Amino acid sequence: METQKGRGAVLGLVPARGGSKGIKRKNARLLAGKPLLAYTADAALGARGLSRVLLSTDDPEIASIGKAAGLDVPFLRPAELAVDSTPMIDVVLHVIRWFQDQGLNYDAVCLLQPTSPLRSSATIDRCISLLWDRSVDSVVSVRPVPTEHNPYWVYFEDADGLLRPSMGDKPEVPCRQQLPRAFHADGSIFLARTKTIVAQHSLKCKRMLAAISPEQEAVDLDTEEQWQALEKQLLLKR
Repeated sequence: METQKGRGAVLGLVPARGGSKGIKRKNARLLAGKPLLAYTADAALGARGLSRVLLSTDDPEIASIGKAAGLDVPFLRPAELAVDSTPMIDVVLHVIRWFQDQGLNYDAVCLLQPTSPLRSSATIDRCISLLWDRSVDSVVSVRPVPTEHNPYWVYFEDADGLLRPSMGDKPEVPCRQQLPRAFHADGSIFLARTKTIVAQHSLKCKRMLAAISPEQEAVDLDTEEQWQALEKQLLLKR
């Protein structure tokens, strides 16, 4: 288990179950002639801050694709942890416990979902550096929230159909220049210290830092339309 000097061992974890709703069999599908899984595998294996990169899947075909892409696949995920309603934290905790049963412990876990195929090795390493250098519990990749969607300017509709400020009783911010910066998790990288994941049952821990993803990397594939658009973009670059 290799680590960078003065830093802990980080496990890269790629979750890829066989079932998927928005894009059928996406984790076994070719995107511009290359398995979707391979994009994340390449970025993870190129990251200097990751000590090992493991694929968690319940699907033998996806396991084979992962192995061909260079990922470690020491087991198949139990079927009960591969249904639509399975929380991702349960998948992460399963992997942590599996390694602990083998007598192996990692200081942190970096979750890398295949649906963000454009994330780079450099962005992964930047998140890992932030975790150690800033002594926080977790780092999450984010993108800025557009001004018009800032929580201070957003309303919820209550049961009576009336609008309520999303920030409750906090004073309204009258102009754009006074709005606090707001971000949304882009789904690309979730990184946290193992002991904190276990204690808080979350990858979004109390002491959490944001890492802004480059705009060109901030792709999260949820629909067939998004898949087709990205595939066209990738093919045009060749």
